[in-house]
Amino acid sequence: MQSTDIDASSLAEFSESFRGELVRPGDVDYDDFRKVWNGTVDRHPALIARCADTTDVVAAVNLAREQELLVAVRGGRHSMAGFSTCDGMVIDLSPMSSVRVSRSRRRATAQGGCLLGAFDAATQAYRLATPAGVVSHTGLGGLVLGGGFGWLSRKYGLSIDNLNEIEIVTANGKVLTASETENADLFWGLRGGGGNFGVVTKFDFNLHVVGSIRFASVYYSMDEGRQVLRAWRDHIETAPDELTWINYLRIAPPLPEIPEHLRGKPSICAEIGWIGDLHDGERAIDEIIGCGTAYAVTKATLPYRALQAYQFPNGDIAERNYSKNGYLGTMTDEALDVALEAGAGITSPMSQIELMPLGGAVARVPEEAMAYSNRWAPAVLILAASWLDPAEDERHIAWSRRSYAAFEPYLAGGYINFMSEGEGDRTEDTYGGSKFSRLRALKTKFDPDNLFRLNQNIEPYPRKSEAA
Repeated sequence: MQSTDIDASSLAEFSESFRGELVRPGDVDYDDFRKVWNGTVDRHPALIARCADTTDVVAAVNLAREQELLVAVRGGRHSMAGFSTCDGMVIDLSPMSSVRVSRSRRRATAQGGCLLGAFDAATQAYRLATPAGVVSHTGLGGLVLGGGFGWLSRKYGLSIDNLNEIEIVTANGKVLTASETENADLFWGLRGGGGNFGVVTKFDFNLHVVGSIRFASVYYSMDEGRQVLRAWRDHIETAPDELTWINYLRIAPPLPEIPEHLRGKPSICAEIGWIGDLHDGERAIDEIIGCGTAYAVTKATLPYRALQAYQFPNGDIAERNYSKNGYLGTMTDEALDVALEAGAGITSPMSQIELMPLGGAVARVPEEAMAYSNRWAPAVLILAASWLDPAEDERHIAWSRRSYAAFEPYLAGGYINFMSEGEGDRTEDTYGGSKFSRLRALKTKFDPDNLFRLNQNIEPYPRKSEAA
């Protein structure tokens, strides 16, 4: 059992050596620091430990273990399931956000509380980057530990495919380095196993030269949805690694560039990015745009950093969110028709269905190379419900769940970063039997008491006394 109460004398001793900031209920900034991105999550931590360095993290982990505290680890606060907060103790890494870049070695070291936008800014100063997400205010740490994919992934793989090593504080308060040559078993599990094994305080990445990106955004009427989605499926099967074509099924917003007959109606927004020669990208985009009657066409040559900030630029809006997701194991006509039916029934102008292609470099890494699973899947599906009014919770959550149920026959496991609260029963299916057993063995080795359980949890094997 884990508690939400902290012994006063232990807390006083902890406070004396803690170099960062401790925030408690009643403090002026308490409500700001306890708030997370998903507005459906409302927790009241007994203590928020805003760590200044790895030594602070060690002290916080030791306190949590000794006091048997319910503990959450916070990076960017973006956990869809709300795992970055709790009513016990929050280990807040956000003050630990520095990024160091070696241009000559094409390497970057980022602390565990770094946001994706800060990482992109630091690396792009040298026209370098590594694959990681599509929303700049996402926390780098949580995203990477789940796998991490975005605009660069078809060209350069997942975030975890570009990792050299990780510094982590494990449940016993030890600071370990995990890499292919040091604690290799842990390194295997950290690459896709989420936050199950400790608090990651530092990541070391390989970087790639990434200059300007040729980009286009296009809206299509849902009346042409079948031909657009079939064209997407057929095209992406043989597309070069440089091309990423993402489809968002959403209600068209009331923007001047969108024709009046589309505004407020379900539509398909295609976003296309080309990582490489800009002239080749222009030709590739023009070939795609003609798959249907194109409306509100926007073309631009963007710095990669700007493309990363294109989606959801304001991270401060307290939206309410719920999502269901899965890897599309098959993209038959029937599966795409399910997407169109779910898109036609969207209940909020802020909700959307995301169809993101994988393949390319992602699929070329052997499946057993690390904990991350389902590399072979051609695409990932996200049923992302977002809204503002708490009175509408049931309606919008029901849309996401109902749509997911219709998709289930075509799905193969899920992506842990997009799972919502209460989806723990999907964890074993996500990894598959042999990987899940290996992950449980690692969990038993590095966190036998399941201190780090606020995640898509991999439970340790019972101790012999408990099993008996």
